[in-house]
Amino acid sequence: MANNTKGRVSKKTLMLTQLGLLTAIVVILQILAIVMRPLFPLFTISLVLLPITVGAALIGVRAGGWLGLVFGASVLISGDANLFLAFNALGAVITVLVKGLLAGLAAGAVYKLLAQKGRTLAAAAAGIVCPIVNTGVFIIGSYLFFFPLITEWGEGAGFASSTAFIFMGLVGTNFLVELGLNLVLIPVIVRLIQYGQDKRLA
Repeated sequence: MANNTKGRVSKKTLMLTQLGLLTAIVVILQILAIVMRPLFPLFTISLVLLPITVGAALIGVRAGGWLGLVFGASVLISGDANLFLAFNALGAVITVLVKGLLAGLAAGAVYKLLAQKGRTLAAAAAGIVCPIVNTGVFIIGSYLFFFPLITEWGEGAGFASSTAFIFMGLVGTNFLVELGLNLVLIPVIVRLIQYGQDKRLA
């Protein structure tokens, strides 16, 4: 009984350590994305969704949600959403936090659903779902809270409509970059999940 209790405590400690490490990585990667932005003005180089996917798969759905919230909070604190905050502060906070939260929850749920059919398949599906949900919620938030601002930006950029600007100018390239990075890094995600699970079983 004592050994079982000690084992449960050790696994819980390991999970908390892993979650703490991934939380720090999310914050660091968000800061790195902002620092690198002048080098890539046309799109955002962001690896933040990678640790969110890993945490959601390795620790669970709630961990994915937590890491997504940390991502959203980092975006708000770092000033990455200042233009939206200036236009509609409440809408910006809701959109940024909810998109991160739901992206993490969705990645964890998809991984859990498919894990029995294979770790690679589950990780690939989670890696695809995470940026889709993140971008999808942002698009919904754009229509709900920032449409006049988006319309002004779209007209200034010469787009035929606000919808065209949202999909082709505002999120299109970033989404493809995020999705592509996650797909390319799927083997890394799988190895990280395997390593974390092996440590938990040791």
